[in-house]
Amino acid sequence: MLHTSTDINQLIRQPVSDPDFPHAPMNWTREDALDVARKEGLALMDDHWETIRALQAYYAGHENEATINLRNLHDALDEHFHQQGGLKFLYTLFPGGPIAQSCRLAGLRAPFIASDRSFGTVA
Repeated sequence: MLHTSTDINQLIRQPVSDPDFPHAPMNWTREDALDVARKEGLALMDDHWETIRALQAYYAGHENEATINLRNLHDALDEHFHQQGGLKFLYTLFPGGPIAQSCRLAGLRAPFIASDRSFGTVA
């Protein structure tokens, strides 16, 4: 685990250009998300963007971990969207899987086993 002050990528990171997405990966833009959504047949609405923000914030808060725990991420998203119905609600937004598909939109790498090429999307 690296201390933030010793990580050169953190030291040279340019300021975020989109204030609505303060935890976005360095090379990610809204246009990237729109391109992915278009290819996957999604029309991004406010709840999609909120999911992207929540995912990016979660990943930013866990950037020093070697891997993102799928169960913990599920729980965090379920809690974040509890009022709307949790993960069941997210499955309506992301038919390709609330973790796998939304990670693609957010410019993030999905956790290990979020999708299995032989089975399909499991998360």
